[in-house]
Parts: sequence; structure tokens; C-alpha cells
Amino acid sequence: MPLYEHVLIARQDLSNTQAEGLIEHFSTVLADNGGKVVENEYWGVRTLAYKINKNRKGHYAFLRSDAPSAAVQEMERLARLHEDVMRVMTVRVDEHAEGPSVQMQKRDDRDRGDRGDRGDRPRGDRDRGDRGDRGADRGERRERTERI
Repeated sequence: MPLYEHVLIARQDLSNTQAEGLIEHFSTVLADNGGKVVENEYWGVRTLAYKINKNRKGHYAFLRSDAPSAAVQEMERLARLHEDVMRVMTVRVDEHAEGPSVQMQKRDDRDRGDRGDRGDRPRGDRDRGDRGDRGADRGERRERTERI
């Protein structure tokens, strides 16, 4: 059977248990139609890049499944009809990655690649003192306005 990865975004006003209940609900939909969920992850409440249905945040869930295409189509259809689900994205993959998804890994654990030697870089205006004494400038303006 083909392998899929699904990301669901649910409304922000759900509780954590309700959001995890959605994961279980869609897992059973896949299982009832001949598929199985290999792994699921609850990513928590995250800020959206743009508003979706007047919501700025959403509960993110991630599912890895091994299911026929008919089961995936049924799950997506039910997700679109469900009032708590704002978005669903399904991607077919050749194989599931081992371990946690990138979103669940700690930021320090991610490979940042070779950034090379950045060397000595100038610190900009802070080193040169180009701004001068700002207090003296303000005093001169006051004197000019008082003379007039």
C-alpha cells in the first residue's frame, strides 16, 4: 500500500484533548477503510502564517499512514466537512522517515550545515561613534528657539 503523511490544522479554541481526539477520529477512519496509522504526533498550538477563518493560531497534528488511496480520500472528505478542521494537507511519500518529525526535534539537534568561518566583521556605526553627543545638539536647538 502507498505511504502518506498528513498534516491537520484544527481551530485554536479546542482543548488539547479535543485536538488529540481528532487525531484518533481520523486514525479510525483510515483503519475502517483498510489502512493503518503508523505514527501520529501532536505538534501543539502554533501561530499561522496568515489568518484562516479569522483564526491566528491552530492545533497542528501530523499522521504517517499506510493506506489505500480510497481510505485517504475518505479521510480528507470527512476532514473538509468537519467544523473543527481548518486545513488538511496530504503528501504521498516513498518511505517514512525514522524518528520524530522535524517539528518535534529540538532546535539544537537540527543540522545547521557548515556555516564556515564568518571571520571578523565590522560592527557598523556602533564602533565608530558617528552619532556624536546627542544631548549637546538638543541644547543648541533650545537656545535658538529662546532667542526668537
